[in-house]
Amino acid sequence: MKPKSLLILILIFSMISCVGPKFLVNVDSICSPEPEAKKNYVLLPGLEGINANDLQYQEYANYVDKALAKKGFLKSDDIKNADIAIFLVYGIGDPQVQQYTYSLPVWGQTGVSSSSTYGTINTFDNTTTYSGTTTYTPTYGIVGSTTHTGTTVTYFRYLVLDAIDLEIYRKNKKVVQVWKTSVTSPGSSGDLRQVFPILVGASMDYIGTNTGKKVRVTLYENDKRVKEVKGLAE
Repeated sequence: MKPKSLLILILIFSMISCVGPKFLVNVDSICSPEPEAKKNYVLLPGLEGINANDLQYQEYANYVDKALAKKGFLKSDDIKNADIAIFLVYGIGDPQVQQYTYSLPVWGQTGVSSSSTYGTINTFDNTTTYSGTTTYTPTYGIVGSTTHTGTTVTYFRYLVLDAIDLEIYRKNKKVVQVWKTSVTSPGSSGDLRQVFPILVGASMDYIGTNTGKKVRVTLYENDKRVKEVKGLAE
């Protein structure tokens, strides 16, 4: 391999190691016509059997609080002073195993491109003999293929933020949705603790808005948005 090509490969691998794995995230957000006035919130667990003292919930809630703060939301210490209650739902699906087949070419000799003969003529007692050697130049190429089988494992990771109008609920006990932001991501990592900041970072620009459709977001672990929700941004 030429030194220049080797240097290029080293630079590519260095860049990949710096940015980390790539994540594909879908964000789907919908809101009421005028959600901007509802900015004071309390964050509550939306999963059955999970309360605010759950350590995993607290870790995830901390990420969400940072994202909400970037969008101008104000966290209230007392639910009585909050405009909205935001329910946090999260999870990861069972692993989905898929098999696939692929072919690899087999390299081998396909023929002969040329030949060269070298020899010697000997004369002895009116007898002439010849001895020679023929050298063939082979050609190479694809002579066939081999079939292989591979397996991939995919997990479905998700996050949902569901905002409810507390003012209306206090008046007539009616549950009215203000906005809802759903975040999903299929991928090979089954570690939700690793992926959760990615989900929050990808949704940061869309929380409490109306996307009109699913928005595809691509980002890496060291993305600025992910660092912000982790509290690592400079």
